[in-house]
Amino acid sequence: MLYTLAGIVALKKDNFFVLEVGGFGIKVFAPLNVLRDLQMGKTTKIFTSFKVKEDAFEIYGFLNEEEMNFFELLNSVNGVGPKTALNIMNIDVFDRLVAAISEGKVELLTKASGIGKKTAERVILELRGKLGREGTMELVGIMESDHDIVEALVGLGYTKSQAKSAISKVDEKLKKLEERIKAALKILKNG
Repeated sequence: MLYTLAGIVALKKDNFFVLEVGGFGIKVFAPLNVLRDLQMGKTTKIFTSFKVKEDAFEIYGFLNEEEMNFFELLNSVNGVGPKTALNIMNIDVFDRLVAAISEGKVELLTKASGIGKKTAERVILELRGKLGREGTMELVGIMESDHDIVEALVGLGYTKSQAKSAISKVDEKLKKLEERIKAALKILKNG
């Protein structure tokens, strides 16, 4: 998968930009802070999240790894797709969003387009333990392995929704990939 891209910013729109890389113009969706900071005609390196949909491939771009990991973490919440994750990231600066989730501030999250009270509560419930007290990511490694586990479970015939739901129920104390896979499979088996 793509982890980073480097190229020249050729075009900026409301919710995406085009990065010229090796003669190709790559459409990259991004949060508003990224779009604000990009300079037309300048060479830029971005961290990417690559999403496969039934009818399209989409790339989401971030200026640093921490924000990319936060996006992935938001996207791991049941009912939060990539566009909704971007909407959440657009309501405030990164540190305040992390603090709001850690402190259970539902009202801030509901400012995002497409986020109601129940979804905001689910985001807080599922992510609160995965964010550090001072706004740092503690479990980025687990989150990245969880993404791999979801892909593996989908390959075994489970839906993405079933896989994400099972992963969200796996004990946070389990750190090793194989332990987390076994626990997720057990959860799915016991239904």
